[in-house]
Amino acid sequence: MAQEIITISPIDGSVAARLECATQEKIQAALSRAKQAQRAWKNTPLAERSALVARAVDALVANKDAIAEELTRQMGRPIRYTPGEVGGFEARARHMLTIAAASLADVVPTPLDGFTRFIRRDPVGVVLVVAPWNYPLLTAVNAIVPALLAGNVVLLKHSAQTPLVAERFAEAFRAAGLPAGVFQHLHTTHADTQNMIRAPEVNFVCFTGSVAGGVAVEQAAAGRFIGVGLELGGNDPAYVRGDADLAHAVETLVDGAFFNSGQSCCGIQRIYVHRSVYDKFIEQSVALTQQYVLGNPLDPLTTLGPVVRSKAAAEIRAIVADAVAKGARGLIDPRSFAADAPATPYMAPQILVDVNHGMQIMADECFGPVCGVMAVADDEEAIRLMNDSPYGLSAAVFTRDSAAALAMGERVETGTWFMNRCDYLDPALAWTGVKNTGRGATLSSLGFEHLTQPKSFHLKTRL
Repeated sequence: MAQEIITISPIDGSVAARLECATQEKIQAALSRAKQAQRAWKNTPLAERSALVARAVDALVANKDAIAEELTRQMGRPIRYTPGEVGGFEARARHMLTIAAASLADVVPTPLDGFTRFIRRDPVGVVLVVAPWNYPLLTAVNAIVPALLAGNVVLLKHSAQTPLVAERFAEAFRAAGLPAGVFQHLHTTHADTQNMIRAPEVNFVCFTGSVAGGVAVEQAAAGRFIGVGLELGGNDPAYVRGDADLAHAVETLVDGAFFNSGQSCCGIQRIYVHRSVYDKFIEQSVALTQQYVLGNPLDPLTTLGPVVRSKAAAEIRAIVADAVAKGARGLIDPRSFAADAPATPYMAPQILVDVNHGMQIMADECFGPVCGVMAVADDEEAIRLMNDSPYGLSAAVFTRDSAAALAMGERVETGTWFMNRCDYLDPALAWTGVKNTGRGATLSSLGFEHLTQPKSFHLKTRL
């Protein structure tokens, strides 16, 4: 009997999806099909590839409401927000379609008499995309659309928590008339996913997930000399300067910490506040957090849903307990959120103060609705603390001084530096990280660089 993927909804423990895992024979057939299909897809004009991908985007967006409800049932984000993920998917896909021709154009150096010289961006071949559950459309589109536009073919292995997203991608590409084998999806075990990375047919791996998952990907790819794009963990910081618009900072950072129940690689987990505005920041942040509505995410009034599973909630509660045992104070009484219950995925948000970098909340990824807040004396202390982390996906400063923000951004170790916003991804900019957050980049024109390989043409035209 074939193995199954059974997706348990965090809403009520019901089965949200039940799908068969691919057999070894099916996996090998998909790999062979992909390799064969890539030869023709590479030679398909970019305009035609773009038209097919655009039709697939249209098809997926047309199913927005049904997909939004499926997302809520699979991973628990409130239904009032999941349609926004479909909108974000569309915005990223449309941007990459818009810039594809310029980004993939030949690079032509200064003319040299008697020679034709240029660099062509060749597709790498078969791209394996391993996507996570927390933003299942947004993380996948970052790699899938530019990979296809560049002339690669794609194999998608989606998270077992959100496997129906892979089904919807496949439906959209079929509706668009994409040639057979150019986009395929497989539901596989972790072991079979690692075996696909080792398969000679696979030429590049795009992975989004944990640091441990990234290590497993690198180990599986070791010795193959293929590229791997890794977007891994985060513990993103923000700094509120004394000159900040405090109301804006509070509203933005509370949302940055608690949106999607804090289950975001670029969510805000560490907040440093200048001492001159610290007390007001804390007072206003607590008041805003207490307005959240924790409950069934299918209820339109809910603003905070469950985390992905009870085990994850237990791990997050343990991080809070670690901080409290080491001297931190939680400012939010979980009893004020009626739906909060031990041994369930439903947990109240928490703001921790009196924290330090010896606590797990300030040192590692939490992936839940919890943040720690520290007072700092000045920019120098803020920069030192922001950099005191093994991660570096994004970081933010809230200030009215653009020059100060730029100067700080030069010194903070991060992939994206924000001023007066956070927890956001602009498809015109490279999405990348430093340190244990990973390597490579998606989106922007640079996103195509990692999905192509340069091929130089040097033609002597005059003998």
